[in-house]
Amino acid sequence: MSDKNVWPLAELSAQLGARATGGRRTRMEASPQFADGRFRNTLPTSSLPLTSAPRMALATMTGRDARRPHQPVPMLAEAGDAAGLHVTWYGHSSTLIEIEGHRVLLDPVWSQRCSPSRLAGPKRLHEPPVALRDLPALDAVVISHDHYDHLDMATVQELSARQPVLFVVPLGIGAHLQHWGVPAARIVELDWHEGTRVGGLELIATPARHFSGRGLHRDETLWASWVIKGPSRSAFYSGDTGYFPGFAEIGERHGPFDVTLVQVGAYDEAWPDIHMLPEDGVRAHLDVRGGLLVPVHWATFDLALHDWAEPADRTWRAAKDHDVALAIPRPGERVDVDAPPTVDAWWQLVA
Repeated sequence: MSDKNVWPLAELSAQLGARATGGRRTRMEASPQFADGRFRNTLPTSSLPLTSAPRMALATMTGRDARRPHQPVPMLAEAGDAAGLHVTWYGHSSTLIEIEGHRVLLDPVWSQRCSPSRLAGPKRLHEPPVALRDLPALDAVVISHDHYDHLDMATVQELSARQPVLFVVPLGIGAHLQHWGVPAARIVELDWHEGTRVGGLELIATPARHFSGRGLHRDETLWASWVIKGPSRSAFYSGDTGYFPGFAEIGERHGPFDVTLVQVGAYDEAWPDIHMLPEDGVRAHLDVRGGLLVPVHWATFDLALHDWAEPADRTWRAAKDHDVALAIPRPGERVDVDAPPTVDAWWQLVA
């Protein structure tokens, strides 16, 4: 077999990550969320009903044009100091939170595809607005779960090599990171309702309603939403999730929040229990007692059947209906949470 054939197979194997063993496995098995060899939601889910598979297959082949922008997505490359509270959305769920002198990067994915292969799988609809090497110094990288559009091996390896950043992840994901070369001392694994301190910040893993897995093994790593608390400011990140009563409990326990980053894209009426519809995202924002809403998990990868601009349109309408403060930034645009820009429907000019 030639080297060009061996290399992709070796990379594919590495992309799958590793299964937790030893102390990591012991912690997983002690979790209230873990039973019969896998993690479970507080409410049952059906990730993709079999009855929707034929419709999915047909629509995937026939509706592609509406699921991508028709003009280049406008991008910015804004930066500043970490004082106050700022949010920079880089596309999909990759977001930088600058809060009271600290920087936390959420679910960074800089690769061209969210896939175990460089040759196949969903490809970017726009480039990253900034290069990884141009990111400022980070205090922590927070991961919500191990799906390829949230946990990217190449991005993790480059970030780990460039700076001694701490990776804060749900239970089980540390095995992937260590398999990819991240030192164990720079990995913190948390169960729901557990937290860790990074300088003056507290990072708390909170419940979500989703699933996990990078290969044949499903739900052997945990998924989570996240609370990011500074001395006086706070943010909430939903991760991927269906709508569920846990949001109200998070709001009671940790809210109110100055800003929320909420998943509003890659949804379908067939699987609302694992990906929220935009209207559900606005409800979740209200439940956790959020101030400014910044929608994420849209625009960058084609992962569902809705039109490209639909998540932004529906979120905008629902936010208006519920009098919710909203910012829909361009990729790379830095939002001052205390003085957010007016929503100008830029995405409608691109669709």
